[in-house]
Amino acid sequence: MSTPNLRAIRTEEEYEAALARIDEIFEAESGTPEEEELEELVDLVQLYESKNHPIDPPDPISAIKFRMEQAGLKQRDLVPIIGSRARVSEILSGKRDITMSMARALHEHLGIPADVLLQKPGAEFDPALKGIDLHRFPWKEIVKREWIPEPPNLRDYVNEMLEALVRPAGGLKAVPKVRFRENSRRRINANADGYAVRAWCWYVLGLASDRLPQNLYTPGTVTASFMREIAHLSVYDDGPTRAKDFLAQHGIPLVVEPHLPRTYLDGAALTLQDGRPVIALTLRYDRIDSFWFSLMHELAHVGLHLDTGGSEPFLDDLSVSGSDPLEEEADNHAQDALIPPEMWQSSSVRTRPSRLAAFSLAQEAVVHPAVVAGRVRYERNNYRLLSKMVWKDKVSVQFQ
Repeated sequence: MSTPNLRAIRTEEEYEAALARIDEIFEAESGTPEEEELEELVDLVQLYESKNHPIDPPDPISAIKFRMEQAGLKQRDLVPIIGSRARVSEILSGKRDITMSMARALHEHLGIPADVLLQKPGAEFDPALKGIDLHRFPWKEIVKREWIPEPPNLRDYVNEMLEALVRPAGGLKAVPKVRFRENSRRRINANADGYAVRAWCWYVLGLASDRLPQNLYTPGTVTASFMREIAHLSVYDDGPTRAKDFLAQHGIPLVVEPHLPRTYLDGAALTLQDGRPVIALTLRYDRIDSFWFSLMHELAHVGLHLDTGGSEPFLDDLSVSGSDPLEEEADNHAQDALIPPEMWQSSSVRTRPSRLAAFSLAQEAVVHPAVVAGRVRYERNNYRLLSKMVWKDKVSVQFQ
């Protein structure tokens, strides 16, 4: 007896007939034509069922309870994953909805598939959030600064707050995960809070996206002569805002946003999703000299590093010393743009740091005297020198 010429099942009648035939030959002996027919029929029935009779995934609560039973877990064992005992009870009784952060924790700790917890076929959790505790972002400070709308409460709305924060920036992947000491291309304080740093970056990228200059940016624009031209603007009392306008004319947004607590940031060189560079400054030290060096340092990163194929952000606490070659290169480029090396080497201010010598070099270099005073104070590691020349509290007022 030969195996019948089977074809795809297309109707319910053919489906029922196939099931009936399977019942007839279910105990077919091995090696017989009936066994071969059985195997082919089972494949055809499964294909038809997958298209016409899909099995609904279990609801999230049933999936959680089933996994608890499998692992021998009690309600108290879910407290570290979901929250308080009361919250676990509310979730398991269906009185409270499962938030995204709860679903992610249940997925990571209990292995429950994302599509079951989210009730979306094929759903997956964003890998950019793997290992991130959403509750550790400084939401209280973020809401206080009105970076996002205030939610009914901070604990239960972390997903909505995160979405509100990252959407303007271009999404979660707009800022690569901060790995302080693992990445030498960041000059970050060892005590910095990575969650606060990343939140600040998202916010400034959102501001930059919202205030894009009309002109497009051309890679290769930021050269040594370009930076010298900007440095000359420092001679004006409103030099910082003139610099912002000058950069905008060349397609580079300059964002000034105070740092969050525990970020210890002076500035950053970031990149938007379309590749456009963004310069962000915190004015942590509201002084003329600090503004101009921070600006030049981040511009140096754009011209030397981001324009040459780099995409990861440069986040800088300029008070942190180190021997990273990229940071040293940016430091030297910034110093030379502000005061050409031959002028610095020949100036008497290096050996006699007087106000007169500082003013003389500033006039020769066509920069603000505060720039010279800042260089002297840094070179001598003596911040009591020329303290009245660095013009405190003169920058932030220009960006309010």
